[in-house]
Amino acid sequence: MMRIIFPLLVAFASLLGSGAHAQSSVRLAADAPDSYTVVRGDTLWGISGRFLQEPWRWPEVWRLNRDEIRNPHLIYPGQVILLDRSGPWLSVGRRVGGGGGGTQDGRLQPRVYSEPIAEALPSIPLQIIEPFLNRPLVIDQPRLDGSATIVATETSRVLTGTGDTVFAKNVSDEAELWHIYRPARALEDPRTRAPIAWEAAYLGTARVTERGEPTTLEIVSAVEEIGTGDLMMPSEPPSVFSYAPHAPDFDVEGSIISIYRGVSETGRLNVVALDTGEQDGLERGHVLALYRNRGVAEYRGEEGKESFRLPEKRYGVAFVFRVFERVAYALVMESDGPVTIGDAVRKP
Repeated sequence: MMRIIFPLLVAFASLLGSGAHAQSSVRLAADAPDSYTVVRGDTLWGISGRFLQEPWRWPEVWRLNRDEIRNPHLIYPGQVILLDRSGPWLSVGRRVGGGGGGTQDGRLQPRVYSEPIAEALPSIPLQIIEPFLNRPLVIDQPRLDGSATIVATETSRVLTGTGDTVFAKNVSDEAELWHIYRPARALEDPRTRAPIAWEAAYLGTARVTERGEPTTLEIVSAVEEIGTGDLMMPSEPPSVFSYAPHAPDFDVEGSIISIYRGVSETGRLNVVALDTGEQDGLERGHVLALYRNRGVAEYRGEEGKESFRLPEKRYGVAFVFRVFERVAYALVMESDGPVTIGDAVRKP
């Protein structure tokens, strides 16, 4: 699949109209370069961090409209990012090794480039979030009720693995490849302690070999042993995550309710689960500020014992990359100290 890239110097200037202006509060990094050549392995966040103190604000200086923020396949290895400090603005200049781009008299002319879509830069490190993009993570009651169930194995063993045959009921015709999972633990509302969803333990994948009731499937991959009673849901097609970071245009009041791998605290470039999701308006690409709860301090003075709730401290930002009805997953992009369960997330 090929992607046609038109001259972006002209396109960016017209995205939001002649009245578009960068936010005056956007601050350049102390050592911001005048230009940067994109290389393989870069991310949109990382490139923006070379120019801006707050990398997630790069859509403001690119002047992207809402559709492009949702799917900004704009930047490719070999292109040159230019900084105009008067805005500040960022734009894409001439490609490196592209054979010029002008005419014999030296005038620049529009050029059309064809690029494989897979070459587009992701917003954040894909190697970290890729396992979370298409596998089942959160199972709410409707999904739980609608899942297929493994009812038997072909061998005499209770548990099976890659290459083995299993039989399942309620396997619909919508997919040939299925994810196998089991609900691992409840994700609870931090205020009521009531379950709002179940975090799934991913076990592997199976492919349909014969339709029927039960349906016959072959296990094509397994990260854990699979047995009767384990559940299945259709595999989602792979996707390239390139949503541009942007702040919600509404207030967010949420908190961290889980940290991947079940630890109580984590740090930068780790995945956390939040107790806010689609029903609250959250979407992929949203950037949220992290606030540390400093707790309550007790002071005993001449007037007796007093309690003071200490002010929260903003200590980092997280990038939302997958959203469910009441739960979302985010990657911690910046953190000044540990990230812990119970910390608050809000509009930055």
